[in-house]
Amino acid sequence: MKLVRMQPGHGDVLLAEGDPEIASDEEELIEEFRRQLELGMWAAVPTGQRRGRREAVMVRDFDQVPRDAERVVFFPPAAGG
Repeated sequence: MKLVRMQPGHGDVLLAEGDPEIASDEEELIEEFRRQLELGMWAAVPTGQRRGRREAVMVRDFDQVPRDAERVVFFPPAAGG
């Protein structure tokens, strides 16, 4: 599993990578997941594509991430005005 953060103009930046079935890797993934949420990021797990559009499921806790997920994408909330 990879945890990545979207960076405008830079693409995805790798934050952490590991196998959630290995305790030490899972601990590192959970710590980074929580750190990103504390920074105000939102998290989503890509689920595929439909009609040329990417789809994802928003998650708020590492327990909501499917064990077989390839990646979790973090991004800032949309700015509005």
